[in-house]
Amino acid sequence: MAPPIPLLAVRGSHGTSLLCGPPSCETHSAFQRDPRLSRCVAFSRDGALFAWCNGHSVSVVRSADGAVVSTFDLPKTCLVDFSPLSKVLATWQPYNKTQDSAQGDANLQLWDLQSGQLIKALYQKKVESWCPSWSEDEKICVRSVNNELHFYENNDFNSIANKLHMQKVSDFELSPGGQPSKVAVYVPGSKGAPSFVRLYQYPVLGGPTAALANKSFFKADRVSMQWNKKASAVLVTASTEVDKTGASYYGEQTLHYLAVNGETAVVQLMKNGPIYDVAWSPNAAEFCVVYGFMPAKATIFNLKCDPVFDFGTGPRNAAYYSPQGHILVLAGFGNLRGQMEVWDVKKYKQVSKPQAPDATHFSWCPDGEHVVTATCSPRLRVSNGYKIWHYTGSVLHKWDVEAGSELWEVCWQPFPVGTFPERAIKYQAAPSELGTTQAAPTQAYRPPALRHLPATPSAKLHEEEPPQNMRPGGGEKVLSKAALKNQKKREAKKAAKQESKTEPEAPSDPAPITNSQSEVSCGDPDTDKKIKNLKKKLKAIEELREQQAAGKVLQKNQLEKMQKEEQLLKELEDLQISQ
Repeated sequence: MAPPIPLLAVRGSHGTSLLCGPPSCETHSAFQRDPRLSRCVAFSRDGALFAWCNGHSVSVVRSADGAVVSTFDLPKTCLVDFSPLSKVLATWQPYNKTQDSAQGDANLQLWDLQSGQLIKALYQKKVESWCPSWSEDEKICVRSVNNELHFYENNDFNSIANKLHMQKVSDFELSPGGQPSKVAVYVPGSKGAPSFVRLYQYPVLGGPTAALANKSFFKADRVSMQWNKKASAVLVTASTEVDKTGASYYGEQTLHYLAVNGETAVVQLMKNGPIYDVAWSPNAAEFCVVYGFMPAKATIFNLKCDPVFDFGTGPRNAAYYSPQGHILVLAGFGNLRGQMEVWDVKKYKQVSKPQAPDATHFSWCPDGEHVVTATCSPRLRVSNGYKIWHYTGSVLHKWDVEAGSELWEVCWQPFPVGTFPERAIKYQAAPSELGTTQAAPTQAYRPPALRHLPATPSAKLHEEEPPQNMRPGGGEKVLSKAALKNQKKREAKKAAKQESKTEPEAPSDPAPITNSQSEVSCGDPDTDKKIKNLKKKLKAIEELREQQAAGKVLQKNQLEKMQKEEQLLKELEDLQISQ
């Protein structure tokens, strides 16, 4: 049986529509486009249901045939989401107080999708972490209420089954998968005390002794926590708003590792600067970090936090693993030019290097073969549209909004794990009528005055580092930053020296002046002195030519001196003839 074709939801000023993915890339015939302005769209976890709010109501339909499942009269709804088994639909609208109710109306509603009945209405003032977090079997649900965690069981929201009693829990992350569920909690430091992250296994939530792992650290105004798919470890990116050293306006970031077996570590990064992105591989055994002042480094680490492979430096600030984990895309979006590097992470070999200028969104299709990039408002209000690519760099489908219209969001229909098996990686670009956008090699700028001269090695603004295998016995010696820099300098000097030796001489170049020639005397002291001075000037010109061939930028007076070479040669020839 052929695998299904994923759908792509498209939301913008033109309304809400569904597009069939590659190879057809046509409008989904079973879904009638809603022309009204949609505030949000969402697929269920298995992709079977699709929901959107158009400012009048919240509608839920079956993705396959567009059949209506439920409709809710909720015109103010701004966000919707499904529970993992699609038993509950969560809707959120901005919190608002009225004259009739000083407390305001409950703005977070939980609905039974099968019956359409309201299960519970709750208060959720902040949009951050608005949706409750469920375990994949829906046996546990967690909410953060007044800096403490409330646990519910089996979707019974009328009674709190358990609480995590801890001072000022600022953030939490529930582990993926089924039971036993684990939760990572973050408590910010205060009054000189450090911030800390702890891991607990439900329902044992009492105090530090019950924690599976504990990691404390300073310099943290906020954190981002990511579980791997096996729920065996968490990566914590701790960030400060201000870098007190003044080295970066991004603030300061550190990366910490916590495992459920109690192991903790600080991930040692090989370049100073901000941490742009951290991504777990779907195999849960390694992770990729993009970090450092531009050009940024990207490195894969194992579960011991040891570097496995370093991708060198480049214009990048994001990392995206394919759903199957066999391909990694390193990209530079936002204030960068949209360059994407597609890597085979089993062979550590680059597949393609396409470009998506002005892209504000990137996501993998569940089939692991295609990706979508989009330019969306309000991040960019011009050139809105999206492209569907094959990972080899071919553009398979392109859609640009009409003048005066905007694109707000695109998202792929998800599928259960295992729906799309891993396929062998291709290195030949997939056939496409729209072609590819491989980045063309750029040449260094040369001033007009030097363009008629032979090309010389140009000085680079940034020191570029090539990819290298960091595994012991990986075939390449792992060097420190200082050693690598010195090695590059030696190689560049040697190459320049070799080039100056092997470069053929032009027909107009003078014959080399030897010591034996300079020692010949004509008997006239004045003539000998003139010849000696001319040879001295010609030797100086020869040295300048060697310096230029080695890459040195000469000054204006030195270039003028080199232009007098023919005149000096003629004078020397006339003096030698008259002897």
